[in-house]
Amino acid sequence: MGKKFDAAKAKVEDGKAYVVEEGFKLLPETACAKFDETVEVSGRLGVDPKHPEQMVRGTVVLPHGIGKKVRVLVFAKGEKEIEAREAGADFVGAEELIEKVGKGWLDFDSAVATPDIMGAVGKLGKVLGPRGLMPNPKLGTVTFDVKRAVSDLKAGKVEFRVDKAGNIHVPVGKASFGAVKLKENFLALMEAIVKAKPSSSKGVYLRSLFVSTTMGPGIKLDAVEVRNQFK
Repeated sequence: MGKKFDAAKAKVEDGKAYVVEEGFKLLPETACAKFDETVEVSGRLGVDPKHPEQMVRGTVVLPHGIGKKVRVLVFAKGEKEIEAREAGADFVGAEELIEKVGKGWLDFDSAVATPDIMGAVGKLGKVLGPRGLMPNPKLGTVTFDVKRAVSDLKAGKVEFRVDKAGNIHVPVGKASFGAVKLKENFLALMEAIVKAKPSSSKGVYLRSLFVSTTMGPGIKLDAVEVRNQFK
């Protein structure tokens, strides 16, 4: 990968902050692996997550998905179990499924649960929590509207959340999507992140933004331009 990475990096001007249009036109040219690389947006937000009121977390359904088949598990029973299966959930069940996950089975990407079963699902906190798989009402994954929850996840719903240092890392598609679709996914993500700005956050909120493919160099984006689009 050394020579290929160096060739890709040579296409990115050192220190330059690219406007969104230009940055995403350049992005596909920096993919240097044989597989279809994931495109990830990373950045720094002007928040201090040590304070609970400044935690930034949310979800957004990307208009073009993320280019990955999402395996959805639903904890439900009765009519909601039937609804989940009809909506396209990959795994559905109640007590037996909870027991299976509790023993370490984790072959799924997202989990949904109906509120009436969360008491039992809550026991899986130590298993699902560290992996970001625990159903959460704030993220729309603890709900009786199982059909919509499954449909959103299958369509490309992604979660964003700042880490302890105020950074975000979110996938927005595959390099094969091309510049236009990747840019549209990116703008949908940015709109959601801006809307999630805590009222207690002061000063500059979107401090820095980068986009890159899995194996490619980072491309710095003009955060000022992005901020101005969502004033």
